[in-house]
Amino acid sequence: MQTKKITNHEFIKMIEAASAFLDQNAEFINSLNVFPVPDGDTGTNMSLSLDSGLKYVNESTSTEVGDLAQSLAKGLLMGARGNSGVILSQIFRGFSKDVAGKAELSATDLADAFAAGAQTAYKAVMKPTEGTILTVIREAAKAARKTAARDDDIVAVLDATYEAADAALQTTPDLLPVLKQVGVVDSGGQGLTFVLQAFDDVLNGREITAKAAHQPNSSEMDEMIDAEHHRSVQGKLNPDDIVYGYCTEIMVRIGKGKQVDREFDYDTFYQYLADLGDSLLVVNDDEIVKVHVHTEHPGKVMAWGQEFGDLAKVKVDNMRLQQETIIEHDDETAQADTATEPVEAPETAIITIAAGKGMQSLFESLGATTVIAGGQTMNPSTQDIVDAIQASHAKQAIVLPNNGNIFLAAEQAVKVVDIPTVIVHSRSISQGMTAMLGFEPDHSLTENQSAMEDNLSTVKGGEVTHAVRDTQVDGFDIKEGNFMGIIDGKIAVVTDDTEEAAIQMVNKMLTDDSEIVTIIYGEDTTKAVAERVQAAVEELDDELEVEVHEGDQPVYPFIISVE
Repeated sequence: MQTKKITNHEFIKMIEAASAFLDQNAEFINSLNVFPVPDGDTGTNMSLSLDSGLKYVNESTSTEVGDLAQSLAKGLLMGARGNSGVILSQIFRGFSKDVAGKAELSATDLADAFAAGAQTAYKAVMKPTEGTILTVIREAAKAARKTAARDDDIVAVLDATYEAADAALQTTPDLLPVLKQVGVVDSGGQGLTFVLQAFDDVLNGREITAKAAHQPNSSEMDEMIDAEHHRSVQGKLNPDDIVYGYCTEIMVRIGKGKQVDREFDYDTFYQYLADLGDSLLVVNDDEIVKVHVHTEHPGKVMAWGQEFGDLAKVKVDNMRLQQETIIEHDDETAQADTATEPVEAPETAIITIAAGKGMQSLFESLGATTVIAGGQTMNPSTQDIVDAIQASHAKQAIVLPNNGNIFLAAEQAVKVVDIPTVIVHSRSISQGMTAMLGFEPDHSLTENQSAMEDNLSTVKGGEVTHAVRDTQVDGFDIKEGNFMGIIDGKIAVVTDDTEEAAIQMVNKMLTDDSEIVTIIYGEDTTKAVAERVQAAVEELDDELEVEVHEGDQPVYPFIISVE
């Protein structure tokens, strides 16, 4: 039976299904990150962005698809995180403009809307790159139009759209050599393909099931737990309103121990735990199963695990107690704030993005007005940046993203705010700090932007992190657990030791003109290790000025700049 139109009912179901499917597969998309570092976040960004779009759709009272598409585009824009989230928002921005005023969509309407989405997305990127999400939407739109020209069945059009998207996705490694080298498809393109697959499933009457979900590995699960907790920050939430009060984690050695009386079956194991609480994450291999769940019955979780093996690890946190502590701290802070004189709004606000309390303090000491908590794995949304600019009450503003994956969200924020705002395109923490040195309060907005942009080329930035999987990239044979030194986005050092990775990386960064080395150590290392790196760098060149600062940043034990 043919389907001739998409009404508001079908459209809402399509967005709901796509949101659920992206959320279900976010960690798989994250795992397609080219570098084997623990900060791949494309799936998380796209999922959170579409969640925001769905929220706006659900808040709309309109029964016209054109209006719902406008709500979707607005929600996507304000919730857009990372380049992938922003490009997804631009696809549906073009889509929404093309269907404006339409109560329902025909096959031709849908095809034209996808084409408009592709065109808008390409325009949003300064230098479009093939082998990415852009290639996928272009080829999908082309197939949609071709099919709609000869068939007015919307299901046939969406079938062709999804099939073309998947085919284009498989070609991305041939268009981007780095993808082929690592052996993955483009992560953003994969996310968009999942969206179109969900649309197609809805119109074909197929349910979105777990059949296509990808189980994360143990390292990815740690990131999921961190992300879950990051999203669960609850401010003034009454502790009594927390439904499941115990954050419970266990690790079970499958088949080991005296109380084993069941053969491990993932579905059986998972379903029992699903009935005990929420925020459930379960991953396993042949030997270990790892669990994270919020529950009222941590004892039942442990007892269930023991039916399949012995407990290699147990961790239980009382989240109500934690929330009480957060509220007490917030109240103390609020009292301290009200006791101080109001701060005069700055003429020019400098909004920057960084993760870690120490890193925040460093930027504030350099003159930053507001430091948005974020970076890799926690890309702030367009709305986050807009809120920070507006909260400054300044007459004008400068945004330093400190991460190329935040550029597009920052650019969208600049278009939304009602005060003059410019972006200094800092790609790293090192560049951001160096850019701050070029700011002069008495200069105009454009003069400061120019001076701060000029400073970006005077610094080399390096980061040390660990590999989350085996791979071959940039000429290195990398094993899971190796430490890598990444200089200005390119892997330059691979070794088994954090300290050695930092020293070798700095050695590669130094030139005859180098004068200052700044070492910022993160939460996964110590001041003592940082000072040993400092001493080793000073031995490389005794004329260097070497500074050490505590950054508290996650993911990267060391962030190092050379000027």
